[in-house]
Amino acid sequence: MTPDLLISTADLAAQLGTPGLILLDCTKYLPNEPFDGLAEYLKARIPGARFLDLDQAADPDDPLPHMVPTPARFAKVIGALGVSNASRVVCYDQKGINSAPRGWWLLRLFGHENVVVLDGGLPKWKAEGRPLESGEPPDITPATFTPDLITKRLAGIGDVKRIVRQGGGEALILDARARGRFDGTAPEPRPGLPSGHMPGAANLPFTDLLNPDGTMKDAATLRALYEARGADDTRPLVTSCGTGVTACVLALGAIRAGLPEPAVYDGSWTEWASRPETPKETA
Repeated sequence: MTPDLLISTADLAAQLGTPGLILLDCTKYLPNEPFDGLAEYLKARIPGARFLDLDQAADPDDPLPHMVPTPARFAKVIGALGVSNASRVVCYDQKGINSAPRGWWLLRLFGHENVVVLDGGLPKWKAEGRPLESGEPPDITPATFTPDLITKRLAGIGDVKRIVRQGGGEALILDARARGRFDGTAPEPRPGLPSGHMPGAANLPFTDLLNPDGTMKDAATLRALYEARGADDTRPLVTSCGTGVTACVLALGAIRAGLPEPAVYDGSWTEWASRPETPKETA
């Protein structure tokens, strides 16, 4: 049975203020986008929402952006937001379904299954005229979060090198970036980083998973999109993107489609492209 992955704006509106429910704005903008997630959160947020800074829920010693933190660091960051193991968490972002699944995935990576993503995110919430608040949020009462790391949900560069060496028979790599970045005809948003892809990877832009209103497509439609890229029930999936954020959209979509849960390649293309020994392809 497919677990609950999404919550509609109507259902969330009806549940606002429920004890134990915690809303997390997980917005992360790209380096070439002229916005700041926290600043925008302070301008307009769903009432009661806290801001999960994905750059803080990360390994501070890793030169790559927002890589998975240690369990202890994640517990500290998420506990400071009032999230305990008993909390029901709703992740959303300011773009729709973009970086919210990274928050969803991090919580699940550390063993917290009671988490969903707001379908359509803040744009749909705003479009429906639902309540907002702004300004500095009230003080948060910290909680204790005990992490249970589930390593099968995470892939490292060594795992991906092995998949590439074996010609993709061990697993299918799905890349969530836009087609131009995947095939090398459009630049990466990070200066100095070439575009292209890992040999054997298939391209499934995360935006293809979304309806015009920013909600996620139904399970059958998603299933067809994944199967068209070679996904099935027998071969494991590994999702990738630029820095491990929208790869989590593909992970969520795969589960919704009834496929095996993918592992997310955390370093993604930024790590792969910056390593001189890794093979790269274009077109």
